[in-house]
Order: sequence, then C-alpha cells, then structure tokens
Amino acid sequence: MVTFTVRMTFHAEDRQEIADAVRKLAEASRQEPGCVTYIPHSVQGDSDTVLIYEQYRDDAAAEAHRQSDHFKKYAVGCLYQRMRERAREDLIALI
Repeated sequence: MVTFTVRMTFHAEDRQEIADAVRKLAEASRQEPGCVTYIPHSVQGDSDTVLIYEQYRDDAAAEAHRQSDHFKKYAVGCLYQRMRERAREDLIALI
C-alpha cells in the first residue's frame, strides 16, 4: 500500500477555481482501479490550504494516477499553476 498526503496553499482569489479542480480530480481519481482512498480536505481555520489524503494499491497504481489524463488536466494544469506552496508526506501504517 502506498499512502501519502499532499498539502497545497493557494491565494484566496483562486479559492473557487481550486475547489472545482479538486472536486473533479477527486471524482476521477476515485474511479482508478488502483486507487484505494482519495479524500481532499480543507484545513480548519486556513481556507487557503488543501490537504489530500491518498492511498494506492502499489507504486504502479500511484504512478498510473500521476500519468492519468485527469491528473494532468486538474493537478498539473490547474492546481500546480495556482499553488503557492506544496508539500508531500509519505506515510507508513503502524498497524
């Protein structure tokens, strides 16, 4: 299992465009055969930060996600163009 979070911050004026892109990206990502979990969050008290919790069956499924048309359209084509900062944290399950 491959699990990680991605935290991105955006300018307030981009909030609606970001929300639309995140919603569309989540809907499409959840349909991927190797996607286990894909849950975007807003951060309480910081509405300009988005955190996405992602789980994939294996490394190949995570790579397939990054190569998908919807990732290229919504993540690379929108989110990456508007984000001010981005951080990824790879996670290891304790149990």
